[in-house]
Amino acid sequence: MAKYLLARQLSGKRVVTNDGEEFGRVIDININELSGKIEELIVEPNPDNMLAERMRKEDGNVLVPYETVMAIGDYVIIEKRAIMS
Repeated sequence: MAKYLLARQLSGKRVVTNDGEEFGRVIDININELSGKIEELIVEPNPDNMLAERMRKEDGNVLVPYETVMAIGDYVIIEKRAIMS
């Protein structure tokens, strides 16, 4: 139940890099079923963001490792350098 609530709270939030670039929008999350920890955010990329476009997978989405998340509030802020490596 708690995992479902977390996914609902994150779904639709805008993802922004720590230097202010709009990266995309959270559409889902991947959770490790054994540990219960969030592993990745599934993000619909902003077509105007070149980094997000380069990271786009075949299904059109971007997988953002949860370790890159710096803060969650009105936006999800991710560390740009961490996703570039």
